[in-house]
Amino acid sequence: MREAITKGVIRPLNIVMLTRDRIEEVVNDAVERGRMTAEDAQGMVTDLVQRGRQQTESVLGDLESLLGRGRGEVEERATKARKGVTGAVGRATKAAREAADPAIAQADRARRTAGIGPNFPILGYDDLTAAQVQTRLDGLSAPELRKVRDYEKRNANRKSVLDAVESKLNK
Repeated sequence: MREAITKGVIRPLNIVMLTRDRIEEVVNDAVERGRMTAEDAQGMVTDLVQRGRQQTESVLGDLESLLGRGRGEVEERATKARKGVTGAVGRATKAAREAADPAIAQADRARRTAGIGPNFPILGYDDLTAAQVQTRLDGLSAPELRKVRDYEKRNANRKSVLDAVESKLNK
């Protein structure tokens, strides 16, 4: 999946990741050296961030399309498997979901890093198993972990998920 994303999205678009802080550092340095005015610098930062957000939206659309194709292939394979033995269907579907889960989790981390999409830290949360939720807790900030904990308590209230969240919060 990583190779497909690299070849299909990152290389063709020549994507690099810069935070607003890094852009501001460079521009502020230029202001301090007298190479531009503070007003011009602020305008440049605003324009760069806006363009970056637009490109991020475009890239996420491409990623969603790529993941959609992958899901389509998974669904196609699952349909063929349904024609076989009933037990084999259950195993094939589970394997397909587990195979796609790391890519979906990676796309979710990219979405959170870019600061776009829904406010809840984990996309498709209600459709995930407890084990899948636990693997997605890595990299969440304390406020995001608390948001997951509170939502979990109000809904499924799975002990294994709540214990994992508390463990991460207490580190």
